[in-house]
Amino acid sequence: MIVIAVVLIYFTLLFAFSRWTGRLATNETFYRADRQSPWYMVAFGMVGASISGITFVSVPGMVLTSQMNYLQTCMGFILGYVVVAFFLLPLYYRLNLTSIYAYLGQRLGERSHLTGSWFFLLSKMTGAAVRFYVVCIILQCFVFEPLGMPFALTTVLLVMLIWLYTRKGGIKTLVWTDSLQTLCLFAALLLIIYKVSTDLNLSMGETVAAVSHSELSKVFVFDDWVSKQNFWKQFLSGVFIVLVMTGVDQDMMQKNLTCKTLRGAQKDMCTYGVAFLPANLLFLSLGVLLTMWYQQQGMALPEMGDDLLPTYIATSASSSHSAFHSSFLVILFVLGIVAASFSSADSALTSLTTIYCVDIKKQKDDERLRKRTHLTVCAIFVCFILLFKVVNSTSLIDAVYIICGYTYGPLLGLFAFGLLTRREVNDRAVPYIALASPVMCYLIDCAAGSLAGYHFGYELLLLNGALSFCAFRIMSRKSRSALS
Repeated sequence: MIVIAVVLIYFTLLFAFSRWTGRLATNETFYRADRQSPWYMVAFGMVGASISGITFVSVPGMVLTSQMNYLQTCMGFILGYVVVAFFLLPLYYRLNLTSIYAYLGQRLGERSHLTGSWFFLLSKMTGAAVRFYVVCIILQCFVFEPLGMPFALTTVLLVMLIWLYTRKGGIKTLVWTDSLQTLCLFAALLLIIYKVSTDLNLSMGETVAAVSHSELSKVFVFDDWVSKQNFWKQFLSGVFIVLVMTGVDQDMMQKNLTCKTLRGAQKDMCTYGVAFLPANLLFLSLGVLLTMWYQQQGMALPEMGDDLLPTYIATSASSSHSAFHSSFLVILFVLGIVAASFSSADSALTSLTTIYCVDIKKQKDDERLRKRTHLTVCAIFVCFILLFKVVNSTSLIDAVYIICGYTYGPLLGLFAFGLLTRREVNDRAVPYIALASPVMCYLIDCAAGSLAGYHFGYELLLLNGALSFCAFRIMSRKSRSALS
């Protein structure tokens, strides 16, 4: 009941922000926040929106299988954000875009525009469902299951809460609620790290030393080119993950496009891009501390890395001699998960609504359509979460990047072709190429595994984008302006 009370207080704050930002809201407010967002608020909120509940659960457990190698990918993120800030943002601001996929229509053609929009809808709906699945599972285990509530009803309730506080203000509301959620997320993370350090009888200085001297703190892998953890594979994958999951992703770009000026948007993006490295270092350091705690307790480490933090929370809370300390630990965990998950899910649902109304239906000013679409998107989102609960069989963060590799590749190919060449694409062939490229990637991955024992990791995204780009190039012709 204490957890429920904390969650209700948390959502009361979100609804207060929603009521404040939703006054006199129009479609322009919902889609672009009237282009009046302070860049520093966008930057702070984007850190939490980009992290998601999956990071909170999966990243600490990654030290069990790959030490701190994930930081190599985060280093690639920084370069990726710089490229997006100074290469893509100026283009989007110059064209005054509400949806970034309108660029594909202007540059390549209507079928390319619709292909990009539909691929984003599928990619974002699937990826956001994987991320939000985390908070549904956690709240189900800690709160609703003891009350006898089925998982499906828990999912419906949580998605309905998102709909309630985003339905009026849309992206304007999210700029402010994301800042609150980022604050809650890092407060919970730091307090959990402090609690684990206290359990290990370590001061803060001793905690830093223990993490830095641990064999699990290895970051770089330069000597094994076959390994998925090789530095250059992870670094380049990090660059392209940002280019695709931010630069050509309406969800992530929509908030950046609400800044008053291009200069503000660039400062916002570079700021939160750099913040990813220390943020993920904190999560991985928590994972190292948790392994020390398991060893101290004489407990076996969980088989799944995703269980490292939840098992600690459950075990520590149940063995605590103080009801206050037991509840406090669970509250921190639930608050961190809720803040991380809701800050990514709410913006995903808003961007999906934007794409359908602006790109597919082309009725940007129809407020009734926008409200109806927003509610429908939320209902489909619930169905995707329930479907993922049935089929999930892998680490959650790996699942997100696998989905990204297969579905975002054609988007990467489309934008790369439009930006790097001056040729005209065969617009009629674009949908077929976009569908064939992920299939080819899957077949190549299977062949490489059976013939050479090699399986693609995060670099699958690069392969997919390259195949798409090459196919678009082969099926293209010189532009009319070049011919004349």
